[in-house]
Amino acid sequence: MNSQTLVASIKWPFISFMLLALISCTLLQTDKEVIEMDDKAKGILNNLVDEKSPGIQYIVVNKNATIFEHTVGLSNIKQATPLNATHTMSAFSMTKTLTAIAVLQLVESHKIKLDDPVADYIEHPYSEHISIRQLLSHTAGIGNPIPLKWVHLSTEHTSFDEASALNKVLSDNPDLESQLGTEYRYSNIGYWLLGKVIEQVSGQLYSDYVNEHIFDVLGLASSEIGFLVVDENNQAKGYLKRWSLMNLFGRFFIDGKLLGEYEGSWLHIENVYLNGPSFGGAIGSATAFSKILQDLLSEQSKLLNKQSKQLLYSQQQTDAGKNIEMTLGWHIGNLNGVRYYFKEGGGAGFRSEMRIYPSNGIASVIMANKTSLDSRKILSELDSYYLENHDSCCG
Repeated sequence: MNSQTLVASIKWPFISFMLLALISCTLLQTDKEVIEMDDKAKGILNNLVDEKSPGIQYIVVNKNATIFEHTVGLSNIKQATPLNATHTMSAFSMTKTLTAIAVLQLVESHKIKLDDPVADYIEHPYSEHISIRQLLSHTAGIGNPIPLKWVHLSTEHTSFDEASALNKVLSDNPDLESQLGTEYRYSNIGYWLLGKVIEQVSGQLYSDYVNEHIFDVLGLASSEIGFLVVDENNQAKGYLKRWSLMNLFGRFFIDGKLLGEYEGSWLHIENVYLNGPSFGGAIGSATAFSKILQDLLSEQSKLLNKQSKQLLYSQQQTDAGKNIEMTLGWHIGNLNGVRYYFKEGGGAGFRSEMRIYPSNGIASVIMANKTSLDSRKILSELDSYYLENHDSCCG
């Protein structure tokens, strides 16, 4: 063996060893960063509850996997039942993004057009020029009266008449509150009408359409997400804080039959369904909602084609060309210089928010079985860890 061969025989094993050592060191450092990041998130969530408090579900995902998931608190205070990741909760207005996806699916299949007048499909008391796009972007000028009484007990659902309930709301609120197309004005009524458009075009009940074309497509079972409480034991009980403004003054707006018993420092709210499922009727776990967000993050979404996904994220404008912080189904936010799209949900007993950060390839969901949760502040604090350490946590 000559000297060059001898040097080479020594050199390459040494280089390989050093490369392996460097890779191992990098992986160890990455693992350490991930553990520290997860510990910080757990610490925040753990500090939000005590041993006798309602709970919180939090999950962060990318298109392929769950990055972090943690639950704290109780699903049932009286029975001291811990909340877990499979418990379902009322999502309320997070449903609106599902409604927007359903509408875009119908646009994709050429059954409707975004700028079609809503009056082409259903009757309503407002301007005949209101378009489907304007309902989606909340620029139709329709008012938003307090909807706390637009609910019924789950035990009353078999006899509930949605058409009558909607007709009464429209009759009580027949006028636009701002000129069509001139400004952003949030409206539950607008999304209730979109549900009726979906029904008219698809020939299915709104809930049946979403079950078939969104939940079933993603392999989500009715026990994970839907519009009915299919298992009372798996539905987290909703609560109001005993000493809260909602508890003290909400009684003037909430039907007394919805109020349950006090359980420690919390008032239990009976299981309810919203009268208009398309503006707030979905019931599910944070994990189930995260699977919808994962699909939207993927290059080959099962729910929407590429053009429809672009529409879902397209910032909308007034008729005068002024940008509003709204897309066709999402609100627009910014966290540490990163644009995200979000939808909050809240009502008596529950609070939630979901976000998607397309440029960073991650999404998050937080759900709580209590009304008193500052979801926007808490989710920003939690998500910031995973945005700052995106490369190490998310690949």
